[in-house]
Amino acid sequence: MNILVVDDESIIREGIQRTLAHHFPEYSVHLAAKADEAAWLLRTESIDLVLTDVRMPGMTGLELMELSRSRHPHVKWVVISAYSEFAYAREAVRLGARDYLLKPIGKEALIDMVEQLSEEIEQSTLRSKETHLLRQNVRLLREGALTRLITGLDLGGIDLNALLEEPPYFYVVMVQIEQKRSGHLEHFIVENVLTELIDNIGYGVVASASLCHLVGLVTPDLPHQLPVLLDELRTQLKHCLKVPFRIIASEELDNFSLIPSQVELLKKAAIDQFNEPEHDNNHNNEAIELALKYIRAHYQEELTLEKISSVVFLNPVYFSQLFKQKVGQGFKDYIIHLRMEEARRLLSQPGLKISEVAEKVGYQDMRHFSQVFRRKYNMTPSDYRQLGDSGKGEGHRLSWS
Repeated sequence: MNILVVDDESIIREGIQRTLAHHFPEYSVHLAAKADEAAWLLRTESIDLVLTDVRMPGMTGLELMELSRSRHPHVKWVVISAYSEFAYAREAVRLGARDYLLKPIGKEALIDMVEQLSEEIEQSTLRSKETHLLRQNVRLLREGALTRLITGLDLGGIDLNALLEEPPYFYVVMVQIEQKRSGHLEHFIVENVLTELIDNIGYGVVASASLCHLVGLVTPDLPHQLPVLLDELRTQLKHCLKVPFRIIASEELDNFSLIPSQVELLKKAAIDQFNEPEHDNNHNNEAIELALKYIRAHYQEELTLEKISSVVFLNPVYFSQLFKQKVGQGFKDYIIHLRMEEARRLLSQPGLKISEVAEKVGYQDMRHFSQVFRRKYNMTPSDYRQLGDSGKGEGHRLSWS
């Protein structure tokens, strides 16, 4: 059995590897520090079981799992989470994870879990595994053939029409990613999302045209389904990707020989396309406005970056960057400023205790509230109230740094 361990903490990765190697020396254990490494191993190794951390930089374990399920349906998933992240573990089980492990991971719990899942994996019939491998190999052959076609390489005698089963009509869909580095993770996201959407509405194949371009050949069951696919593709990629992207599609085509020239036209059109950035900018402005309205209405509650980003359907990391760009200050700084300004207003009401003011602006711990207030205004809430009272009737205006 091939096991993949995905965790950004080396001590956890290596600890799991040592335990598994000691108790299951016949199993192969692969390690990945982040999601893009895991994506590569899922693609290149015949992985049976994945143990993945919930919270990792770049992509969460849940996102990795959700994006991989359609392409690797036979893989069993187990999530690793801290107790404070238990809600993530429950969500992973809802998505199809077989189990979860809480940190710190006990050796006995790990061994018992692997033993149980290994029995399930061994019970899978050889025929089903062979069928999966056959389908995977056919898909890889199709992707390879399409890649050679769109990049102008010799097909090496491959009968493209037989391999890709040339349909009566098809569309070329291109996703252009803005990249400044090797984008394994971004390619993995686009490839999996587009492949799943194609399978949902018809059939086709996805291949890489370059570091920045992925191309899908799409034959919908019904022609009017292409706009639906493009809208859903845009929505999902906005949620998952942390880099700018553009989507553009060809007119209806009926001959594979047109693909190379069509890909070049789409690349040029993607560069010249002005509507997409404008659309993205409008969408981003709307998302930030909605986030600000939500924060102003719920600032008394516990607000996290993950919660607000989910309200506006954006990836947390991308939302954080966008928020600072649009608002001029970070997400946490904005919430603190909003709460402290409201606290100043409430402190001017003599009928309210300071503990009540703290609670009304979202702080259950009055000591923490006082510390934050002091860092913000260089005085405690009590000092502020006293200074405000002493200033009444004298026309004094208070100022803070």
